[in-house]
Amino acid sequence: MARRAPLDSATDCNGFAPLAGKHLLGIEGLDRPCVEALLERADAFADLPPRARLDHLNGLTVFTVFFENSTRTRVSFDLAARKIGASVVNVPISTSSIKKGESLLDTALTLNAMHPDILVMRHPNAGAALLLANYVDAAVVNAGDGRHEHPTQALLDALTIRRRLGRIEGLNITICGDITNSRVARSNIHLLSILGANLRLVAPPTLVPPQISAMGVECYHDMAAGLAGADIVMLLRLQQERMQGAETPSQREYFHLYGLTAEKLALAKAEALIMHPGPMNRGVEISSELADDVERSLITAQVEIGVAVRMACLESLGAPLLGRAQ
Repeated sequence: MARRAPLDSATDCNGFAPLAGKHLLGIEGLDRPCVEALLERADAFADLPPRARLDHLNGLTVFTVFFENSTRTRVSFDLAARKIGASVVNVPISTSSIKKGESLLDTALTLNAMHPDILVMRHPNAGAALLLANYVDAAVVNAGDGRHEHPTQALLDALTIRRRLGRIEGLNITICGDITNSRVARSNIHLLSILGANLRLVAPPTLVPPQISAMGVECYHDMAAGLAGADIVMLLRLQQERMQGAETPSQREYFHLYGLTAEKLALAKAEALIMHPGPMNRGVEISSELADDVERSLITAQVEIGVAVRMACLESLGAPLLGRAQ
């Protein structure tokens, strides 16, 4: 794949990737040109020197509001906003009025009164980002809402694959683990399907949502069948906090049946690569040997690419607010 010339902060500030709407609430509903434009823009940002700072969103304010714990997503949004020139306000939920019983709607109205330009939110309930978008003037970015979607994770996963293999079209990608509770799985199914990948899911029957086949994916309950011929193996965290207690056997048994080991990876293509959105449970979803394999594991690369992808997403929503045309 041909690589783009490096960005120049003085001349490229108008070359943002436009989104069809004011918000980024999910991958579902985006078309392929929009997705590819975001990936192209993020690809260019990823080639910037680590300490590069741009002024593309100078004058805008980004609020980050995380109702669930997060390291990778929260920090990378914060860093992305600062690297592209925005001011950042991190709203500390643990010491906010939410802890006093304030509703999400009242919180939205309170934040709106402070006039943020972009509001990045993670929330344990599906649909929370959409609700927020209906009550604030700011552009809203969904940083994960319950079991629904996590759009920027899917975008960074796609760009990580594309930068390593040069394409996504026609690749065999197997997603393994807790499909039922994973917003990452849903966003990746939407996005990777848009880009032409062949998708398979591997999970225990209790962790596969009903009617999953309607999303156009193959589903397996056996690792050997699901991994055969895979180019990419994407592991998912067991989300115990969203389970009722009977969905999985013991962690030891889960690792035996569905955890990725060198022996199981040998069933995929010889050069198959490994991904995980984090945080990882070593010895449950993946062996430490594979997680730390610098030749096969893309896990650290996913974290690095996440900043560039979130820069592109913030720019796509913020540039129009500054009156910049594509």
